[in-house]
Amino acid sequence: MIAIILMYCNLTQAQDDYNQQMKAAVAKLDQATSAKDYQQLAADFEIIAKQEKANWLPWYYAAFCNAKIGWLYEKDGDQIEPFADKAENEIIKSRSLLDTASQKKELSEVYCIMSMVNRARVFINPMSYGRQYGPLASQYIQMAIKINPDNPRANYLYGWEKYSTPKLWGGDKKKAKELLDLAKRELAADSKEGINPHWGEKETDGLLKEL
Repeated sequence: MIAIILMYCNLTQAQDDYNQQMKAAVAKLDQATSAKDYQQLAADFEIIAKQEKANWLPWYYAAFCNAKIGWLYEKDGDQIEPFADKAENEIIKSRSLLDTASQKKELSEVYCIMSMVNRARVFINPMSYGRQYGPLASQYIQMAIKINPDNPRANYLYGWEKYSTPKLWGGDKKKAKELLDLAKRELAADSKEGINPHWGEKETDGLLKEL
């Protein structure tokens, strides 16, 4: 009986430690702005992921941070590849920890990062990589929306795609604004508390200012 109680206490303590680490890291993520910020956070989330081996979220956030760095380096493609590679490996690990039959909302979030990773690869060299990775980025957005139409991050990414794609190839500024307005409404309803994904407000507002 004593052994069982001690085991339960240790498990509870470990879970509390995990929650505190994640809350602190996500709070920093909410304030991050620079590639340096995201690089440090990617390392922090990777440390947590290696400690908490059964949870998808730390690998998800590590992947998001590295994908985000790729996006921040959009105009400097030579720097992107190592971060895109890291993000891809991390989001694959995150997905492997999901029950894809029952965790649809979580899977939708993972697909958003997979889209970001492929889009980051396009930024490396649009002429060389656009045809290979651009369609994959679009496919993952559609997969994310299909399994969770109310995912604001998926709708933000779809709006970004419609905004950034030339009209000749399917771009549509009006549709982009509709999607970004939808994402903004969904983000307003999103809980900003806790450790579940809630990023996207800064990105959505920034793009809306350009429309």
